[in-house]
Amino acid sequence: MSTPAQFVPLEPPLLKSGELDQDEVWWRDHQVWLQERGYMLRPRYRPDWVPSWSDGKGKYYEYEDGQRLPHGQLIDATRVADGATVVLKQVLRTEHPYEVEITQFLSSEPLKSNPKNHCVPVHEVLQILDDDNIQILVMPLLRKFYDPRFLTVGEAVEFCRQVFEGLQFIHEHHVAHRDVSDLNIMMDPRPLFSQLFHFARPSETQDMRGTARYHTRTRYPVKYYFIDFGLSWRFDPAAGPPLSRPIWGGDRSVPEFHRSLGPCDPFPTDIYYIGNVVRTVLLQKYRGLDFMQPLVDEMVQTEPGKRPTIQQVVSQFELLMGSLSTWRPRSRLATRNENWLIRSIRVIAHAFRTIFYVLTLRPALPKP
Repeated sequence: MSTPAQFVPLEPPLLKSGELDQDEVWWRDHQVWLQERGYMLRPRYRPDWVPSWSDGKGKYYEYEDGQRLPHGQLIDATRVADGATVVLKQVLRTEHPYEVEITQFLSSEPLKSNPKNHCVPVHEVLQILDDDNIQILVMPLLRKFYDPRFLTVGEAVEFCRQVFEGLQFIHEHHVAHRDVSDLNIMMDPRPLFSQLFHFARPSETQDMRGTARYHTRTRYPVKYYFIDFGLSWRFDPAAGPPLSRPIWGGDRSVPEFHRSLGPCDPFPTDIYYIGNVVRTVLLQKYRGLDFMQPLVDEMVQTEPGKRPTIQQVVSQFELLMGSLSTWRPRSRLATRNENWLIRSIRVIAHAFRTIFYVLTLRPALPKP
């Protein structure tokens, strides 16, 4: 094994546009070390990088190596051992002292093999040699759970089933997520995308030579995951009622946080969070999910003590599923803002897809 490379900070290239920002420079300065650990960054982040547009024949944003990172603490990489695309996340101990510990706990055996576990898997944890404060989580490439959009009631219902099941699993292991939002629920995109997408330009292929085409969830079911345990807390059930001071995450609408900054039970807050995700991303965007409204209304009640526990949510959800007709899950999920032309095209496409799925015995509830 080779000796770890010394980190020599390099000055950002002097370009008018498309230059590395401060976060990207950090990744570039650690590229050689990461390669030795088995992870290759894209050409943009290699010390010998020469921008493709330096000849003046195009704009930086037209080139693959002109794409900046959407979030500076996250970067995609290729795992040298098998060519798989992974994501590296920079975690600062001083800012999120328990993130690595909790993420590893939920991603380790025997929890890892539990089919109800919907926590992001961790392949490896790397410790930066020149800074004890920084660790790197190596995780699979995931995608926003709502992109592409849901096409049927069954696809949306299966999403709800998985995230309710996943939050139940987290709570049963005495962990409060404390930052459930539409940003922190992802899906494994590999079943949908025969050719993976670019990390910084998800609508395009990795080489940016074409559109990233995808299948439907009904044809190729996906698994959903909770990510980002930076604000999470693991409680000892023997230490009494779980209480923690409010901390703002991605969802700033939590009623109890607007009334008091005193310690409160974070588990009902998680219920509000997940209920609000279903309300804003599904119920307010699509038609045809009205049967979910009573349950969601209970989950987002102003008083935390009146919200159901996650066990009660799962039980009520199962009753709702049992009350649906055989064909309801196959019905089209129409967006609320679609015009007559788009609606006509989608209705016809849905009819043909449904015939195909019925003939090929595809389940209406696409479980992975």
